[in-house]
Amino acid sequence: MMRRRTTLLASCTALALALGATACGGGPVAAGGGGKSLGGQTITVAGVWSGSEQKNFQKVLDAFTAKTGAKTQFVSTGDNVSTVVGSKIEGGNAPDVVMVPQVGVLQQFAKEGWLKPLSKTTEQSVDTNYASVWKKYGSVGDTLYGLYFKAAHKSTVWYSPDALDQAGVKPPTTYDAMLKAGHTVSDSGLAAFSVAGQDGWTLTDWFENIYLSQAGPEKYDALAAHQLKWTDPTVVEALTTLGKLFKDRQLMAGGQKGALNTDFPGSVEKVFGPKPEAGMVYEGDFVAGVAKDQFGKKIGQDANFFPFPAVDGGKAPVVSGGDAAVVLKDGKNQKAAMTFLEYLATPEAAAVWAGAGGFLSPNKKLDLASYSDDIARETAKSLVAAGDSVRFDMSDQAPAAFGGTKGAGEWKILQDFLRDPSDPKATAAELEKAAAKAYQG
Repeated sequence: MMRRRTTLLASCTALALALGATACGGGPVAAGGGGKSLGGQTITVAGVWSGSEQKNFQKVLDAFTAKTGAKTQFVSTGDNVSTVVGSKIEGGNAPDVVMVPQVGVLQQFAKEGWLKPLSKTTEQSVDTNYASVWKKYGSVGDTLYGLYFKAAHKSTVWYSPDALDQAGVKPPTTYDAMLKAGHTVSDSGLAAFSVAGQDGWTLTDWFENIYLSQAGPEKYDALAAHQLKWTDPTVVEALTTLGKLFKDRQLMAGGQKGALNTDFPGSVEKVFGPKPEAGMVYEGDFVAGVAKDQFGKKIGQDANFFPFPAVDGGKAPVVSGGDAAVVLKDGKNQKAAMTFLEYLATPEAAAVWAGAGGFLSPNKKLDLASYSDDIARETAKSLVAAGDSVRFDMSDQAPAAFGGTKGAGEWKILQDFLRDPSDPKATAAELEKAAAKAYQG
């Protein structure tokens, strides 16, 4: 995204900071218009981010400090957010704000009575600036608890243009064509796909894209709510489709064993690092952040993506994920925390990270010129254009015990399936057993 409007954006942000108001955002004024109105206060924000994501989120925190005078402290929780936050609450050391990466965890927090409903100001911003699906995913009953600040477009397959050119392959539009293209890539000397099997969440994303396209959105919603059993024929069919990839040694870098020993950053490295082992890696738009920040790739030139292809005549899927900001009842600085969420709901806050890269906002009012490259602009446009047809990552909607815990539930069962994809029916039965237990809990 050539920053045609950088100067305008920069001067706009400077003006906004000087006035202590969202001068350009058109949203509510974050700190009551009083400039440094929160001086002397500190808010603690917990989230899963580390590395470049944490560094870029820090820029948002710093912009909030410049605007309001409030100091901020970021605490990285690692993947098991619910466990870490639960123990902090028990220890009397609750953070003020948590960036929750799973709808299921947000619902769990609300049911535990840990969350404060968001302010009317934030709710108005959400009603005005977001597709209604984002309010639905941030609410429990009719109460809005979570504000989706960062979204992910999880229907993007990233590739090395060099590898595909060398194989004479064009980006495919169907799943079968993608596997066929993969064989052509591997014939030219590189494995087709780098699969991050060491991280169970990546395997759930593979399954969800296939399932949404093959079975359709209504079945997807029913399975996400466990109104449909995992032993349903549509699940067996989607696992069979996924198994075509998993059992094909030629298609995966290092075969099954290699995939199971590769974590997410490692899977990106195998395509975009100094010693490429594969031509493509499937994961969300955040692949671009890793390719750019860790391996110096120019997005759109050295790294590009095609939409996750349609399966068996279905529609191409748009699966999303996201991090919702919530305010904890036990936090020590609730007023400042609420003001922080009012700020996060503005296009101004989203523009800070959008300019740094590796970020998408579901906020419709964010000027696409804020993004730092054309590819990010394209994925953001696609996400916002999908409106209410976006489906939130299914495992993130499930109770954490099933859809969000390392070495357990869906993550582990799909790792076992990657290790041995010969019996999709048995895998579906295992998934149902684990789901039934978790949804009862």
